[in-house]
Amino acid sequence: MLIVNPSFGQQAGGGEVIERQAIDWRKDAIALFSNSKPNARELLEGIRASLAPQRSIDNIEYVAKASVSQPAPDEVIEHVAGNYRAALLAIAD
Repeated sequence: MLIVNPSFGQQAGGGEVIERQAIDWRKDAIALFSNSKPNARELLEGIRASLAPQRSIDNIEYVAKASVSQPAPDEVIEHVAGNYRAALLAIAD
């Protein structure tokens, strides 16, 4: 399955323009970000395991927000933005 963000590469109106660099999916650090719903961690761990034959998974790490009903705190968002080049999200039931 290939999941594509249809808005990627489209500039939002106004605001600061940030230069984007292409992600190297074979070596860049990836956050597996969970919304903390049941089975989210298992789903993300399965994704991590499935990537192992194609790349090193040493820099693919699990990150979760504390509560299903609350947004991720700024510190968690800043940690992900500062330490990973991409994030795969488990957000659905």
